[in-house]
Amino acid sequence: MNYLLLRQGEIALSKFAFIVSLVFGIQTWAPAQTATSPFLQTLGQTPENQATTSSQSVTGQIPIQLPPRIEPGTITNVPPGQDQAEYERELQQQRQIGARPLPSPTPAPEPDIEFQEFVASALGTRLSIFGQNLFENVPSTFAPLDRVQVTPDYIVGPGDELVIRAWGQINVDWRAVVDRAGAIYIPKVGVFNVAGTRYEDLHDQLTGEIGRVFKNFQLSVTMGRLHSVQIFVVGQVKKPGTYTVSSLSSLVDALFASGGPSKRGSVRRIQLKRDGKTVTTFDLYDLIVNGDKTKDAKLLPGDVIYVPPVGPLVALAGSVNDQAIFELKDQTTLSDVLGYSGGLTNTAEGNHVMVERIDDHRIRRAEEFSLNQEGLARELRDGDVVRVLRISSKFENAVTLRGNVAVPGRYPWHPGMRVHDLIRDRAFLVTDDYWKRQNQLAVNARAGEFRLSGIDLKNDVKRVSAEINWDYAVVQRFDPQGLAPHLLPFNLGKAIEGNDQDNLPLQVNDVITIFSQADLQVPIGEQSKFVRLEGEFKEGGVYEIERGETLKHLIARVGGLTPQAYLYGSEFDRESTRVDQQQRLDQYVNSLDQSVQRNVASAAYLSDPAAARVQAETDRALVERMKGLKSTGRIVLELKPNAASGEALPDLVLEDGDRLLVPFRPATVNVIGSVYNSSAFIFKPGKSVSDYLRLAGGPTRGSDKGRAFVVRADGSTVSKQQNSLLTGRNFDSLRLMPGDTIVVPTKLDRGATLRAFRDWATIFGQLGLAAGGIRTLFP
Repeated sequence: MNYLLLRQGEIALSKFAFIVSLVFGIQTWAPAQTATSPFLQTLGQTPENQATTSSQSVTGQIPIQLPPRIEPGTITNVPPGQDQAEYERELQQQRQIGARPLPSPTPAPEPDIEFQEFVASALGTRLSIFGQNLFENVPSTFAPLDRVQVTPDYIVGPGDELVIRAWGQINVDWRAVVDRAGAIYIPKVGVFNVAGTRYEDLHDQLTGEIGRVFKNFQLSVTMGRLHSVQIFVVGQVKKPGTYTVSSLSSLVDALFASGGPSKRGSVRRIQLKRDGKTVTTFDLYDLIVNGDKTKDAKLLPGDVIYVPPVGPLVALAGSVNDQAIFELKDQTTLSDVLGYSGGLTNTAEGNHVMVERIDDHRIRRAEEFSLNQEGLARELRDGDVVRVLRISSKFENAVTLRGNVAVPGRYPWHPGMRVHDLIRDRAFLVTDDYWKRQNQLAVNARAGEFRLSGIDLKNDVKRVSAEINWDYAVVQRFDPQGLAPHLLPFNLGKAIEGNDQDNLPLQVNDVITIFSQADLQVPIGEQSKFVRLEGEFKEGGVYEIERGETLKHLIARVGGLTPQAYLYGSEFDRESTRVDQQQRLDQYVNSLDQSVQRNVASAAYLSDPAAARVQAETDRALVERMKGLKSTGRIVLELKPNAASGEALPDLVLEDGDRLLVPFRPATVNVIGSVYNSSAFIFKPGKSVSDYLRLAGGPTRGSDKGRAFVVRADGSTVSKQQNSLLTGRNFDSLRLMPGDTIVVPTKLDRGATLRAFRDWATIFGQLGLAAGGIRTLFP
């Protein structure tokens, strides 16, 4: 109980001191205080075991050592009636909690000084103060300085520990601590004064002292634990106060411990004062810019580190390696400040810089400093804002070639240069992507052979790069008078051939753009077109078609069909049609999806909302299946079932990317949807829809047999409703052909929403869906 009250008192005092310091700006505690407090004495912290961590106190934290573990059975004053093991456990926990240092408050970021705000308004960007980032990420702890090698000029003082070993006529293994009088005691020898002795002289001094008593011995003297020194850090620093640091610490070490100069403090005139005199003046620029630490000095007890207010400031921005605000010292020139920033970047305009200057604290004006010997020697003044401009992107002797060319880029210009001088032949326009595509191979992992992938083999013979638009290219020329671009079009093919009218003369900074046929579409008659013929052809493959060539003419040119060809079941796909069909299919599905979403929202107002929600989920699942449907771009050729030769094909002008698949004659008819046995049945001439439905077991109870339809082998669709209304014929007596598919949809009696979208025959007939899509919707 006493322990907890003491602990709460310590915390309350610390919090009160911190609040007072924030409100009044008073430093109410010593950041590196190492004296033993009553609280630590309660926990068993003695001056002896505190000394092991005193050299680490440069961190500004109270050095607290974890108390030793309580061994079971060692506590004798156990309160009556309490279990000994439980009491020892509680006491150990209390000691561990008490050994933890209080958390250090996180300091608020230091606000910008007025000159930083002034520079930000002048440049549109914020600049940091040079040297401040050195102290931004200072580690919270430092390696103990008593574990580093002691330098020969180290001065021995009170609190230092000497490790003395001697052998021969005298045997000594002794750790002697220098007392406050500066003396040490060595058994069998006596007391000697060593304070003020340099470490390099310590061996000779002790050898002489011991030699007065003993002869014929060897001596070794090293430093053990080192003493601490108390210093003061004052002035414009982030954390002023009293610090207890290692005797090996220097001015720079103490600066890091105090967080360094504040933004209002000088980093170039830091003073170390001793006995009322200035021992050294340290310039952090020497350390940051040149790595020079010669003006650093070791600290002695009572030293004062004073950081005066910041001196004159200038800002340097633009094309330099380190944009920042720099502090001036003495007569600082433009060359000096450029050196601090690491010099100009490789894109800097190296003729002059712009300087915005404050004159006599009254007016602002702009000046221009040349970057020559005279300009670099000009002195900068307090408040100057220096901008180093970037070099212009303009080329003095180049033209730019871009577009569908092998090597776009800038090329040297010379007087009298024309288009043909830049593009000497047509091969210059073949892009690197074309050759990469031509040289592309795939590895057969089983045989280790290099060959084209089997999956892409049939699609490989095609246009592998966009073709050049030979009729149109353009020179873009900038008019320096009107400051506007002008376009000079020319015929590329004729220009390469040397035609004077199109072989335009070029000027400096002209931009020549070469277009492909994909960039600017040329007349369809001039486009190269490739068509794939697959299936039952005597010579199937990929063919380049002639201008205006039709499907019928192409098949005759390549040798016609095989005897096994089933021309009625041909599948003719066109890319432009596929894009149009897919767009309409997406619109259709989106409209259906919105209707289903409205039904879900209104389900709560129905008489049976639970059933409505279940139905809505079913509808939503159907919509998700429809989102996976893809149009094929199939065009129905409207061939007669007995068509057997290419002469029966229409005179359809071919387009690039067209594909004609002529299958062999199938032997089955498919029945899918809401029937008892979805399957493929052997085709027999003369059999009708009702015959194949009977083989499939007939429609199920949940089928919508009134909306059954047939997808013909040629891609056309015949529905029961359409056949009855338009022809008056009985749908069930419709005679089927090989490859036909009968579809019996599921009944969608689910309200007005889906009833308006259940004409599946229309969907499959107009949107070019494949048979796989039918099975997706009616598994």
